[in-house]
Amino acid sequence: MKYSLIDLQKRLLPDLVSVMQKRFSILQFIGLMEPVGRRNLSVSLGVTERVLRSEVTFLKDQNLISVSSLGMSLTTEGKDLLESLESVMREITGIDKMEEQLQNILGVEKVIIVSGNTDVSPWVKSELGRACAMRMNQSLQGENIIAVTGGSTMAAVAEMLTPEVSKDFVFVPARGGIGEDVQNQANTICAKMAERTHSKHRVLYVPDQVSSETYQTIMKEPHIKEVLSLIKSASMVLHGIGDAITMAERRKTSREDLYKIQQADAVGEAFGYYFNESGEVVHKVHTIGLQLDDLEHAEHVIAVAGGSSKGKAIRAYMKQAPKNTVLITDEGAALQLLKG
Repeated sequence: MKYSLIDLQKRLLPDLVSVMQKRFSILQFIGLMEPVGRRNLSVSLGVTERVLRSEVTFLKDQNLISVSSLGMSLTTEGKDLLESLESVMREITGIDKMEEQLQNILGVEKVIIVSGNTDVSPWVKSELGRACAMRMNQSLQGENIIAVTGGSTMAAVAEMLTPEVSKDFVFVPARGGIGEDVQNQANTICAKMAERTHSKHRVLYVPDQVSSETYQTIMKEPHIKEVLSLIKSASMVLHGIGDAITMAERRKTSREDLYKIQQADAVGEAFGYYFNESGEVVHKVHTIGLQLDDLEHAEHVIAVAGGSSKGKAIRAYMKQAPKNTVLITDEGAALQLLKG
């Protein structure tokens, strides 16, 4: 049996691998949040300040980080090393194999897994955002319409976009969203994405869910019709996947509908559709904007969701997801999906 160098290190020098993982996490966090203070770094990584002090000293001596009154930042050498380390760490942690397994299990175009667990380390959400930004950069060229849903994960994606991604995008909200936290509304996120990429955006100022009567009235508005036309012609859709009960409560769902969702054992939500573990739609909110069927017409679909608590929700939605979906998730959710 032939062993790779990493296999040999795992067997003969297991401590070396754990030290590499710890230092990789430190460099990764500093790279995302720089400049960052030692206390913030300690709390975020769950490492005592005493242990962190020696690690920071080592990384500084290796000229991988610089320390100023504002906090710690990566040096150019540190950034280069971190970039090289990422592929090595993926092999060490088995992420590459996990991606292949999940791709086959879920039957989607691609699965991208980032290190960590969003439920334990909230900063991992920024890594999900970075991975999504990189995928967008790889997938799109020239003029494109991109439909985006709301939520904290999509807000994290917006923060990771840069002008290098493109200047020829038009970001449109995938559906209405008045009533939820303004920072996590699709309109706000589209505006942020446009600002970060020096491109354009459109707004859709309508409630997330409406009655049939209101729906008919709103649909007559020329501006609404125009934006909906852009949404349905989007070449890329970016969306999150929610836990069913969490999303129902966030929407201030009526007691009657909430009971229906609970009784139907709904575990996941996307685009106003609630799914049980078998992937069946057990409840649908009357929303204005992108519908599940519309995804079939989008050339690129990227679903971004992480955290071990999202495992069931992701699995349920993926049974309905179009085959050209790219799932971007983290180790926490991936391990739950593989258990299933």
